[in-house]
Amino acid sequence: MKYKLIVLFVIFNFSFGAFSQTDYFKLGKEYYNNGDYEKAAATYSEVIKKEENLPKVYDTYLATLYQLKNYTEAEKIIKKMIKMTAPDNYTYRIDYCLFYKQEGLTDKAEKEFSSFVSEIQKNSTAVDISGAYLIKIGANVWAKQLYLQARKNFDRYAYCFQLATIYNRLGQTENMFDELLNYLSVNPGSLEEIQNTFQNELETDEQFALFETKVYERISKDPDQIIYNQLLLWLNLQRKNFGKAFTQAKAIDKRNRQAGTTILEVGNIALENKDYEAAATCYQYVADNYKESFNYSIARRLLIQTREEQIKNTFPVDKQKISGLINDYNQLLKENGRTTYTLESLRNMALLNAFYLDKRDTALIILKSLIDNPYTENRLRGKAKIDMGDIYLLNGEPWESTLLYSQVEKDFKEDPLGHEAKLRNAKLYYYKGEFALAQEQLDVLKLATTREISNDAIQMSVFITENSGLDSTTDALKDYSAIELLIFQRNYTDALTACADLLKHYPHHDLTDDVYWLEATILRKTGKPNEALEALQKISTGYAEDLLGDDALFTEAQIYEYDLKNPEKAMQLYQDFLVKYTNSVYVVEVRKRYRILRGDKI
Repeated sequence: MKYKLIVLFVIFNFSFGAFSQTDYFKLGKEYYNNGDYEKAAATYSEVIKKEENLPKVYDTYLATLYQLKNYTEAEKIIKKMIKMTAPDNYTYRIDYCLFYKQEGLTDKAEKEFSSFVSEIQKNSTAVDISGAYLIKIGANVWAKQLYLQARKNFDRYAYCFQLATIYNRLGQTENMFDELLNYLSVNPGSLEEIQNTFQNELETDEQFALFETKVYERISKDPDQIIYNQLLLWLNLQRKNFGKAFTQAKAIDKRNRQAGTTILEVGNIALENKDYEAAATCYQYVADNYKESFNYSIARRLLIQTREEQIKNTFPVDKQKISGLINDYNQLLKENGRTTYTLESLRNMALLNAFYLDKRDTALIILKSLIDNPYTENRLRGKAKIDMGDIYLLNGEPWESTLLYSQVEKDFKEDPLGHEAKLRNAKLYYYKGEFALAQEQLDVLKLATTREISNDAIQMSVFITENSGLDSTTDALKDYSAIELLIFQRNYTDALTACADLLKHYPHHDLTDDVYWLEATILRKTGKPNEALEALQKISTGYAEDLLGDDALFTEAQIYEYDLKNPEKAMQLYQDFLVKYTNSVYVVEVRKRYRILRGDKI
């Protein structure tokens, strides 16, 4: 009786135009979403009296009928759609097979689907449409059946990527690997496509480990296939296992007679990721084995640069070791002369003198000689000008800095180097508390082609915006940016005093956790790791869910591992991190550090 009343209500309103046709589509969907399946069915049954409306409501109407177990009506609309869309009615014929499953007639469903596959298996368009639909609705077993049957009529590697996805969804990981590796063995040009597939499909450590084993098996069976070494190199770089990446790079380098080029690339990525030991291994190998190659002097310079990064990131920085680095760079220049490959060393020497030995005049003389040298490549000259600008800012001469930054900006307009100079100018405005001018620069840089510069600009812009609206005068933000300038100028004592003043004058301000972060940074750099931990723990306990929460916990673990040499405590914090911050950018590095401390072979 209730159902009849609903039908009469719908017929009355539909017939007399109380609602538009679109209103009825929305009404039916609303009833369905609310679980009012009888009302939804009554609405749709009236709507589809106009045959052209059936495709518009088919999916929801069919789902509604299944909810009501109204299989008679469900079969009717499926058959109607098969008839209306013939001959390209593949998805509706699949629905008809699934209809039998809904009724519990599994054998009949399988028989119907097998018949359907036999009919379309030689029609590549039909297979593509049907396979995509089966994957979309999660009918992976049937999708596998379809592709494997269709493959017999085409190429033995046809539908490789679709089958790889299906195998992964079915938990048949080894089959997925075999599928993709078989394809790669005959299509080495598809390496990037294969890598992208693995990037999307591999999720767990167990999958990565199994994948690595599978590739090693291929190498042992077919050692001449360099493509497998390239795949392993890619995998280990993704996993930041630079030691293993070095092994593969050596094999590739030897085969392709690259005189160490691939090994240098691995070293550069390791250095970027602060794996100094792995980077040094790469550079040392090239320096030892390719002494007659153009890569020799590059490797020598990068080897010194790696030691430089190690020394600069071991707190407090040892000035004697800094002097040793400058001597190493001088020796390199003496041995190899001032060539395109060694002139970069002058930049390193200048920056070490300025920022670590307080010899700013010496640094400026070195950079000026580099800029004036007619053999200096233009980009290196631009970098040297930016360095000079930084040193003038170090000296408290921002007007000289902005002049140099602007020169580079003009000379390298649509180039990442020009964008870097523009970012320096934006920071200058920020340091001076001229936030509107800083934002003008940052708005342009947000669209920069270099992701790193674009991200830095967005991050800085958001920071200014979020902290400009907290008080009408932006006094707190001005004090904060002034502290950042003091830190840049290595004036750590005044910076710490200013941090304490800011916290006192603006209690419970949104900048509080950022100030704690600055304090921790200064204290660690000045060789006070325990005091740095106290500042970081204020973030970890009071601001764990905020932006700096994962940075603070990660840095705590790093201090225990590297500064305090307490691996047990570091392990504990890394473990806590993996539980607490599953989506953090630090996760891969944290997992790696935890395994190394646990004693795993990485």
